[in-house]
Amino acid sequence: MTIRLAARASTLVLCTALAVSVALPAQASSISSIRPKAETAPLYDDEAGGDANADDPAIWRNNADPGRSLVVATAKQGGLRVYDLDARQVQSIPAPAGPGADDAPGRFNNVDLVQGLRLAGSRADVAVVSDRGNDRLRIYRIDRDKPGGPLTDVTDPAVRPVFSADQAEINDQKTAYGLATWTDRNTGRSYAVVSQRNRTRLALLELIATPNGTVDYRQVRTIDLPSSFRLPNGTSWTPCAEPGELPQVEGMVVDPADGTLYAGQEDVGIWRIDAGLTGTPTLIDKVREYGVPGTYDAETEECTPGADPGYGGKRLTADVEGLTLITEPDGDGYLLASSQGDNTFVAYDRERDDDNEFEGAFRITAASTTLDGSEVCDGAAALNAPLGARYPHGLLVVQDGQETPADGDREATGFKFVDLGKVLDAID
Repeated sequence: MTIRLAARASTLVLCTALAVSVALPAQASSISSIRPKAETAPLYDDEAGGDANADDPAIWRNNADPGRSLVVATAKQGGLRVYDLDARQVQSIPAPAGPGADDAPGRFNNVDLVQGLRLAGSRADVAVVSDRGNDRLRIYRIDRDKPGGPLTDVTDPAVRPVFSADQAEINDQKTAYGLATWTDRNTGRSYAVVSQRNRTRLALLELIATPNGTVDYRQVRTIDLPSSFRLPNGTSWTPCAEPGELPQVEGMVVDPADGTLYAGQEDVGIWRIDAGLTGTPTLIDKVREYGVPGTYDAETEECTPGADPGYGGKRLTADVEGLTLITEPDGDGYLLASSQGDNTFVAYDRERDDDNEFEGAFRITAASTTLDGSEVCDGAAALNAPLGARYPHGLLVVQDGQETPADGDREATGFKFVDLGKVLDAID
């Protein structure tokens, strides 16, 4: 998540302190700066703003007319927002309420797309959303020119909670959080990998089209990533957090070519695992804060970091967020990760044969006094395909966790649109 509430304040303080105290790698001073081309209107997480908080984007390409492609983005309790390539809002979809007045309200956390899902006798593109508030997935059919659209809810009314046994567990909010979709090229079946908030569990859900044109899902299997880690000095380390919370995963992406899942465990690093959740996960990079002990203070709801034993990585500053792929037809390309703690984006080689080696890093900085950059970035999405005259080299959309508002001192978030060609130049 972008801005920690009390329940996660401990980790933010730890990350902030370490971002200052841990020496940055030598190449940090030469990290390229990229300027955005457009930004969405600010979203405000207050009553006047409809409790909207920008989080995670996905880019839908209109193959018939690429210049009329769309960006679908979550706004947490504010639901979904749909934007055109000029970053203008074309649709707003509210999150559904909870079943009772005292129950948790709907809260849309992450979004990803499935192309060509067989639905009601034809193929359709859909947006799949994790509803953290209700512990369910929501599915929306994409029809660019449909009246009242372009998104239409096709979630089957019978969908069940992803992780919770009953409403009491849902209200505890150890619920559906991060999300990545993928389609198995061998079987044609489509899936969503969903992470559990404040836990290390990942669930594989198969998306199932029903005869009446809706989409249901069923759980195939789950896997739990580690919550504690054996360090080279023989000690065991667990990231500091509020008691009862485990190091969660949010940012995830699946490489469609080989079904590889990359999962960002926020306070730990980036895991590589088969998207079917089989096999043994591999930690391909660690955050700088990896192995640093912390002491939680219940009164301040903060963690005080101890001495750094020096076992952390050199590229990422916690939290790891916003994983996305820049794919190329020959199998080359990049895995991008938002290094939230130092406002950078880190690029790794997409190819597993090269062990996802580090390729470069960049920042997104202000283009003008009215178009600022991206800070404490959460979600990100890249599409390496022409999108009309405005983005002939593709598009990167990133969340801005500290949007500069146009009306006073209200805290705001939003999304920045970046020319992907500039990103590739910066990495190269």
